[in-house]
Amino acid sequence: MRKKFIAGNWKMNLNRSDAVALAGGLASQLGTSDDVDVAVCPPSVYLDAVREAISGSQVALGAQNMYHEASGAFTGEISAGMLLDVGCKYVILGHSERRHILGETDAAINLKVVAALAAGLLPIVCVGETLEEREGGRTQSVVKGQVEGSLAGLTAAQMQQTVIAYEPVWAIGTGKVATPAQAEEVHADLRSLLETVYNSEVAAAVRIQYGGSVKPGNAAELLGQPNIDGALVGGASLQVDDFMGIIAGAKS
Repeated sequence: MRKKFIAGNWKMNLNRSDAVALAGGLASQLGTSDDVDVAVCPPSVYLDAVREAISGSQVALGAQNMYHEASGAFTGEISAGMLLDVGCKYVILGHSERRHILGETDAAINLKVVAALAAGLLPIVCVGETLEEREGGRTQSVVKGQVEGSLAGLTAAQMQQTVIAYEPVWAIGTGKVATPAQAEEVHADLRSLLETVYNSEVAAAVRIQYGGSVKPGNAAELLGQPNIDGALVGGASLQVDDFMGIIAGAKS
C-alpha cells in the first residue's frame, strides 16, 4: 500500500525567522507520527535554517528547484550535490510556475530529474493542464506529453523513486479545486500510463500527489480517492494549523 505523502511548497514566501518558526511548529505538532510522509520545501536561502529547525523530527526537507549540472559557471543555480549537502531529501521539478512563467521545457525538466536521481535526491515532478487546455478537452494528452517528456529514459527502478504531482494550473492559488472525481480521473490515467510504459508493479508503487488549492476542508475527500497518494500544498502550507489539518485529512 502506498504511504500518503504531504509536501509543502513555500514558494517565494516568508523571511528567515518566519520560516524557522513555521518549521519548528510543524516538527513539534507532528511529533513522532510517521504514518504519513511529510516534507517542507522552503526558499533555497532558508534551507539550512529550516534543516536545523526540523532536525530530529519526522519532517523531511525539500528544495523547490535545482540545475542539472553538478558544478560550474552557472551563476545563480544550485546543484543536486549542494541540496544534499544542506540535508535535502526531495526536490520539486517542473512546477507549472517554472514551466509557464520561466519557460522551462519538458526536455530541461528531464535533465534535472535524471541528475536528481543520479545524485540520490527524490524528485517531485509536476504536471498539469491550463484552463484553456481543460476546456478544450486536452487534459489527458497534455498531461501524458508532460509525463513522457519530463520522465523520458527513466528505468523502472528510477521511476519508483519518483513522485508525480498532478497540479491543474487553473486550480493553483485560485481557490478553485478540481473535484475529487476530476482529480481521480487524471490520477487514474497517470497510473494507467505508468503501467503501459513500465509495468503493473511500477504503476502500483509510484505515488501521485494532487496539488491545487488543497485545504483542511477538502483534503480528506481528495486524499480518499484510490489513486491520490498525497498533496503538494502551496498557500495552506504557510500556516501550521492549516498544514496539520491537511495531514490529518491524509490519515482519515
